[in-house]
Amino acid sequence: MHETLMAWHRPSGQREMEPPASDDENVDVDLLARIGSGDRAALGELYDRHCRLLFGLALRVLNNRANAEEILQQVFLRVWRKTDAYADTVGSPVAWLAAIARRCALEHLRAAGAGTGAQASNPIVVANSNAQAPGGSQRRVVESALATLPPIQRELIEHAYFSGSTSSELSERFAVPIETVRVHLRDGLRALRASLAIPGETS
Repeated sequence: MHETLMAWHRPSGQREMEPPASDDENVDVDLLARIGSGDRAALGELYDRHCRLLFGLALRVLNNRANAEEILQQVFLRVWRKTDAYADTVGSPVAWLAAIARRCALEHLRAAGAGTGAQASNPIVVANSNAQAPGGSQRRVVESALATLPPIQRELIEHAYFSGSTSSELSERFAVPIETVRVHLRDGLRALRASLAIPGETS
């Protein structure tokens, strides 16, 4: 599992050229490799690093704290069960996590629209993490954090995670290389994560 995940960072003629991975990304990749080996502590660490960002994204889609908290649990349950799916993606770990959050949130909306009201609980992440999801004012915090981003990053994140556009579609729409789109998304998500962190908290 570890070799498969780390191979994403090695030059390969079978993948598009990607920007060099940052130390922050390498930490996430290492955590994913540990999760793939059954390390629950690593899942807790990954949760601590990204829970506020993912909660904020889900809350902006759902506009409901309880539902967003449920989505947050679903995201990390999927990570726990299907960590190897990351090896098949092109993008940073945080972008992969954000895409899962968006997908889970949209699935919840479709289920709610169908009147299913199905809810699943999963204690695994909370049991391994000291971090808690943010408070009820978090939607406003997310909006404020988005407003601080450079316009191109904000627009790309809006289109990618709230409108569902793919990197290829964004590349065509904004007339920039697809690698540039991915860099902006990665950097924008990293900035959002930093903005949503508790003051004094370290990654």
